[in-house]
Amino acid sequence: MKKLLGIGLASGLLGLGLLTAAQAANPKPEDVVKYRQSVYTMIGWNFAPIGAMMKGEAPFDAAAVARHADYVKMLSTAAPEGFAKGTGPDVVKNTEAKPEIWTKSGEFDTKMKNFQQEAASLAEVARGGDEKAIKAQFGKTAETCKACHKEFRKD
Repeated sequence: MKKLLGIGLASGLLGLGLLTAAQAANPKPEDVVKYRQSVYTMIGWNFAPIGAMMKGEAPFDAAAVARHADYVKMLSTAAPEGFAKGTGPDVVKNTEAKPEIWTKSGEFDTKMKNFQQEAASLAEVARGGDEKAIKAQFGKTAETCKACHKEFRKD
């Protein structure tokens, strides 16, 4: 009986997964924007504590920095999915994204890749636990954020 219940539960979860995957194949523009905003909220959630430690506003905790840096790295790779065509301010009003993301997509892609590379380097340096090295790499990573926001995000 337990075996049948397990098989039934697994089948049900698989069915839910397929339904969710099918819905995700053609998401509404508003849902893509919500995804994008959620990713960046989580990046900020993980970037802020590192920044506080680097500025001396919070005690340095190497393990916490490494954990947060790993999340920033992972989220940096998730971010591009949130910039699907048809999700700019011409279609969805609740966005800080500028139209240039789509009209200058090559430049945007380069800036996104720079962020991903620096975020990956931050995660790597953070695992070493050297506060000075982390601070230097944190600055480089933050600069990639600023560079992109300057050109591609409304204030």
